[in-house]
Amino acid sequence: MSKSCPISLKSTDSNLVRIISAQVSLATMILLITKLPIFALILLFDFLARALRIQELSPFLLIGKSIVKILNLKEHMCDEAPKRFALFMGLSISFTLSILYLSNLPIYATIVSVILLVCALLETMFDFCFGCKIYQILQLLKR
Repeated sequence: MSKSCPISLKSTDSNLVRIISAQVSLATMILLITKLPIFALILLFDFLARALRIQELSPFLLIGKSIVKILNLKEHMCDEAPKRFALFMGLSISFTLSILYLSNLPIYATIVSVILLVCALLETMFDFCFGCKIYQILQLLKR
């Protein structure tokens, strides 16, 4: 568990989260290079499947679980609530990306893609969850 008090009763494996964010990073890089809306739609589909907890439909989750198993990674559990909040931020961003690409607004789509890429890379490389930090600030403001 994280050093702070848990916010929810559920926990999640941060190793799996980081592997999924690596896949989000890769898909976003491909999107930035190709400018093909299909990659925005793939991101949207995956974020939506994970947000709705339909695990069997999330390609990134299924691949991530396989990688965890193959590498025999020990679970590193953390509070799920901030990660779920970050997931919904990713869902919002991927929805926005899809709309921007399908509306032929590539400059705005590129800006939003770079934001998603930076957030995903921070999680992947440094275990720094930008969405989790926003969640913590919102929790402090509620007090």
